[in-house]
Amino acid sequence: MRSSLTQTKEPPVETIVRIGLDTSKSVFQLHGVDGTEQPVLRRKLRRGQVLEFFSRLPPALVAMEACGASHYWARELQSLGHEVVMIPPQYVKPYVQRGKSDAADAEAICEAASRPKLRKNFVPIKSPEQQGAQMVARVRNQFIGRRTQLANSIRGYAAEFGFTAPKGLSRLQQLLIDIQADATVPELTKELVDALATELTRVDDQIAKLDKKLMQLHRSNEMSRRLAAIPGVGPIGATLLSIKVVDARAFKSARNFAAWLGLTPKNHSTAGKNRLGVITRAGDGMLRTVLVAGATAVIADMRRRESRSWPWLKDIIARKPPKLVAIALANKLARIAWKLMVSGERYRPASNVMPMPT
Repeated sequence: MRSSLTQTKEPPVETIVRIGLDTSKSVFQLHGVDGTEQPVLRRKLRRGQVLEFFSRLPPALVAMEACGASHYWARELQSLGHEVVMIPPQYVKPYVQRGKSDAADAEAICEAASRPKLRKNFVPIKSPEQQGAQMVARVRNQFIGRRTQLANSIRGYAAEFGFTAPKGLSRLQQLLIDIQADATVPELTKELVDALATELTRVDDQIAKLDKKLMQLHRSNEMSRRLAAIPGVGPIGATLLSIKVVDARAFKSARNFAAWLGLTPKNHSTAGKNRLGVITRAGDGMLRTVLVAGATAVIADMRRRESRSWPWLKDIIARKPPKLVAIALANKLARIAWKLMVSGERYRPASNVMPMPT
């Protein structure tokens, strides 16, 4: 039986006001409605047919899920005169009314785009330059993960022959020297460990090159230079914030920005009882990791240099677990960063006192 999508008579194009577009590698599903919210378009297109089809339509609202390729298609459809919005997938899922299929997904996207409350969650469309800058950060993160894997592999294989080393990448060099110098270690093992060490050095070099590219982006970006003045953020964190947060004004408040980064607790309240759990871990994990790492460094520095301690932070450290304190400080740093991005101001430290996070 042929799908109804191919049998549906194509409506007059002037009646279509909103289209849900489900994208994939080669097949695209469309679901369009008219001004009375009645379905008037259900159609499946091949990749090469998409732009030609939309070029024949009058300007309409086109909605799609935010994904890797959606920014490209959004720019192409905008160039044809359409208004394009991108919705995070987690906000589309509740509108899927039946089993998983491309047609059901396209209908759910179209329905989600009509909800006024979801407009604040639309994803800004990125330019090719913004995507390229973000790719630097993602590739760097992949190399860091690869470096960690290689280091753990070397430690694991060394332990099989009775060799151990303290924590830290800097301690691996002595471990490698000890393995090569030990006559009881088979030559084949030494060759394999040396191959892992060579690969680790190559990955380290790639990370260093990407760090230089991030620093170039940092120096050329006025916002990044302002954000770097925030304690615990630094040049790398500031660059990531400036290239990953396309439009800080899309967030109504600093708290909303911190929530987008997943630095606010989950709410499990019921029956009039407020119960807050662990952080949501929503949003960009790379930014969250950088802010938490920066907060941890600030706390360690505060412990070493009592004269620069922040009274509220010192009080929390005395009462709460270290990881919780780091999350609280990361939340505060995110709020400060949002304020600087929105206002265009520079960071002004208040002598030795920092206000208590709310």
